[in-house]
Amino acid sequence: MSAASRAPQRSIRTPQRTNRTNRAHGRSRGRAVLLTGGAVVAALLLSACGSGGKSGGTGNTGFVTGSDGIATVKKSSRVAAPELSGKTIDGKQLDVADYQGKIVVLNVWGSWCGPCRLEAKNFVKVSEDLKDQGVQFVGINTRDTSTSPAIAFEKAHGVTYPSLYDPTGKLMLRFKKGTLNPQTIPSTLVLDRDGKVASRSLSALSEASLRKMLKPILAEK
Repeated sequence: MSAASRAPQRSIRTPQRTNRTNRAHGRSRGRAVLLTGGAVVAALLLSACGSGGKSGGTGNTGFVTGSDGIATVKKSSRVAAPELSGKTIDGKQLDVADYQGKIVVLNVWGSWCGPCRLEAKNFVKVSEDLKDQGVQFVGINTRDTSTSPAIAFEKAHGVTYPSLYDPTGKLMLRFKKGTLNPQTIPSTLVLDRDGKVASRSLSALSEASLRKMLKPILAEK
């Protein structure tokens, strides 16, 4: 076969190699898109504002979720809350560890969150009633792009206890997976007198439900 007759065959094989390369690059781009999409979905789930949901107590989690959606863990199985410190929405420095020896109610909220507005009055009422019994409320304000709407929220609802400013959710992510961690907005966690997470709710709380969460912790010695 002459050189002239072989030349077209080489020109046919070159596009085939190019097509295979393009397909490989396409698959790589597809995987990258899927990975990026998964990260976006995870972020959206964390930032969602809703009524919350139930969480299982199977495996090594050590907690049980009741029919009311409140998850509890026995004292011997509790784990310490992570380090939670920083600036409050009014610019003061706060470290939750300074409240050890008290029962701490952590409420994750945002001024943009409808259920947070509904439960705010219940938190204000219970915090006032129980402050002389060694119960300290602390908010974690998240997803507000500035402190102005958060401050307006607290003023409108008469909130007097402090709230850490956590616009990107970094404090929420410090809680270990598989423990009683905040997963929705609003979320509420109760820390016992040793600074360990004793119970959690992933939905807006009525006054009665909030008192129910606190009652067994108050009774502990």
